[in-house]
Amino acid sequence: MSHIATTDDLFFTRAGLDRARLESIVDEALTGADDGELFLEYRQSEALSLDDGKIKSASFDTMQGFGLRAVAGEAAGYAHASELSEAAVRRAAETVRAVHAGRGGTLDGGPQGTNRLLYADDNPLGDLGHEAKVKLLTEMDSYARGKDPRVRQVMASLAGEWQAVQILRPGGQRLADVRPLVRLNVNVVVGEGERMESGSYGGGGRIAFTTLVEPEYWRAAVDEALRQALVNLESVPAPAGEMPVVLGPGWPGVMLHEAVGHGLEGDFNRKKTSTFSGRIGEQVASKGVTVVDDGTITDRRGSLTIDDEGTPSEYTVLIEDGVLVGYMQDRQNARLMGMKPTGNGRRQSYGHIPMPRMTNTYMLAGPHDPQEILGSVDKGLYAVNFGGGQVDITSGKFVFTCTEAYIIENGVLGPAVKGATLIGNGPDAMTKVRMVGNDMKLDSGIGTCGKDGQGVPVGVGQPTMLLEGLTVGGTAA
Repeated sequence: MSHIATTDDLFFTRAGLDRARLESIVDEALTGADDGELFLEYRQSEALSLDDGKIKSASFDTMQGFGLRAVAGEAAGYAHASELSEAAVRRAAETVRAVHAGRGGTLDGGPQGTNRLLYADDNPLGDLGHEAKVKLLTEMDSYARGKDPRVRQVMASLAGEWQAVQILRPGGQRLADVRPLVRLNVNVVVGEGERMESGSYGGGGRIAFTTLVEPEYWRAAVDEALRQALVNLESVPAPAGEMPVVLGPGWPGVMLHEAVGHGLEGDFNRKKTSTFSGRIGEQVASKGVTVVDDGTITDRRGSLTIDDEGTPSEYTVLIEDGVLVGYMQDRQNARLMGMKPTGNGRRQSYGHIPMPRMTNTYMLAGPHDPQEILGSVDKGLYAVNFGGGQVDITSGKFVFTCTEAYIIENGVLGPAVKGATLIGNGPDAMTKVRMVGNDMKLDSGIGTCGKDGQGVPVGVGQPTMLLEGLTVGGTAA
């Protein structure tokens, strides 16, 4: 069944909406606007968590609604409701027309073409019964405790959702997507004497729950969380000062996402509040650094067949060999900047207006072997995993906490360190890249990006990378 047919069943057959009348309302509401759409959404979600061998929480939710947007220049009128009815859409139309009243804009043409389908549209929430999910989480708890007597606590969770969207544009154009999303997480706390440390792992994507319940998958997740916890149990206070920093492959790409990625989103650059504003064609990073945003990777957490405006997702090169060549764009900012949309118009739900957002953002591989990179450092830090971080988009300044890091001495890994933070400026850090590894890796499928109060699933990634002279905040006396 096509996505249009699936969503027709949800929004017109079951909800009792008349498609022709709805299309007529959209046409009338957007006459004189520059752009706009009616966004229809139906979503089911569930979550189950276990703590210390007992189910801590379980939930199942269904939500549905619509958002109607009219765009006029830099302004946008937006009205939304959880009531899927013709009367509610008509009330929304009266509201949004105010943004372009008397303006007489020329409506943009709609998105052209669609991607191949990037993920199965089956509802993952029907894959496993409640008992099977409880059994999985209980087995993860038992497995972790059986691996090491120092395990003090195990927390594990499963979460999934199934989102169906249909976008109606003037002239009867309709675009649709049906999106699965699942995630498994485990956190293990170990203790020896009075000292306790933790480690965690998560994974998932636009796949079925059945992948997560395979023993080789969830056991590898528990093994990794336990490994991190035991490494941290032996850690020593982190050194402080300016030093070379080697970032590991995969999840450390979250620093690239935060410190550089947000600054390459179209709205910040149109408003000239990004450090990258007006710098297309300039060298903004070291040679050898190429950064892309790619929403077209099969089954990935950040991937989209179409974005939330109906534009097919793309492989967008942002920085090429150190030169800034593009931004991530939604339809409104692309039009105002004289550029084309890149499939990055995203929204958290029908209750939110779309804006430029990342999908899967990562740095391409370089020529160097990871051991060669580590061997080049006399004294520095090897950062493998990150926790929280803060970034100022306007200045580019960032602070990131390392959850797993090691001292490098004479090209060899030393002890693990605790309490290390990386402090710097995103654009400046990109000019300090000295070696890029040949081991590009994407994260395991756990990223959620926040912007203006909206959260959307994303992916990050990078190869091993050497940055010269980052400031490390430490805890060593």
